[in-house]
Formats: sequence, structure tokens, C-alpha cells
Amino acid sequence: MTASADKPLRSMRVLLCVTGGIACYKAADLTSKLVQSGAVVNVAMTDAAGEFVRPLTFQALTRGKVYQSLWEATEQYDSTHLSLTESADLMVVAPATANMLAKMAHGLADDLVSTLALSACGACDILVAPAMNTRMWEASATQANMTTLRERGVHVVGPGEGNLACGTTGLGRMADVPEILETITRLLDGKTPKRPA
Repeated sequence: MTASADKPLRSMRVLLCVTGGIACYKAADLTSKLVQSGAVVNVAMTDAAGEFVRPLTFQALTRGKVYQSLWEATEQYDSTHLSLTESADLMVVAPATANMLAKMAHGLADDLVSTLALSACGACDILVAPAMNTRMWEASATQANMTTLRERGVHVVGPGEGNLACGTTGLGRMADVPEILETITRLLDGKTPKRPA
């Protein structure tokens, strides 16, 4: 089936990776909008993300399994970190915390999401939606990590400026869901789904 105006992401497989920040609530909304747009969404979460939004939320929105452990295997008995990225048309990390961005930039793979990011190399594109306090975003280490990721071809949306969970106002808010969805749609426009639903 091909995409249509009401389902622009029909049959596209999006691997949504959720990391631990207050912006996790936006990830739930993003999941809902992706499904409404026709995408097949697999969700992977860090342990910290599960402290903000329960896996059951994403399970209800996607009507599918939510992946939390590096040691889970799929029904094909493949290693999860390989099978999820191999079948994805796009991997989206939203919210992408400073910690996860640092792991990605330095090739660390000590949990499911960071391992997925490393195994996505050559399998699918990656889009990150950074979300953190302004000082963390502006820190030289974070900016160096972002430069590294961009140089490696990682796509970035946001962050935006506004009220932050810490009570301050500044740059660091995760991009709003419509902006992320528009970016995903643009990145997948014209592509053929790897495995049509």
C-alpha cells in the first residue's frame, strides 16, 4: 500500500526510542500521531524513561510489544538490537537526553537504546530530538557530541526555546510533536518501506 494524504507514513516502520526525561509525555503523543499517520511503530525504552511514562502507555498506543531489555529476543529469535534496526525505516530518539547523546557520540552501548543506536549504522537513518536543561544543552561537551553526531549523518530536530521543567526559560525544550512528525515525514518521503505492513 502506498502513502496517502491522510496516511503519509503508511507502512513505514519507525523505531521510537524513549529516554529518561520529563519530555517523555511528548513521546506518547508522538507515538499516537505516528500510528494515526499509518506508521508501524516499535517502541524501545530506557529504564529511566519507564520512571516517567509506563511501558503500558506505549503498548496501548501501538498495540505491540514495548522493548526494555537488551536480552529480549523477537519471535524470529534474532538479537533484539539487530532485528529492530534492520526492520526499521527510521530510528527516532525522543526525547534524546544529554546522557544518551553522549553515549551515541562515543559509541557506548550499555543498554538497549544505546545499543540500538550503535547497531543502526548501515541499517537505518537516525533522528534525535534533544531535550534537557539549557546549561546542559549549551555545555561544551554536549555541543561537541552534537557536532560529532551531525558529522556522522544523524538528523536533529530541535531543541526549542521555552519553559523548562526546572522552572527556567531557555533553549532545551524537546521540539513540539508536529515539528518532529513533519521532520519524520520529510525524511521518509519517497522511500519504499523495508517491509510493508
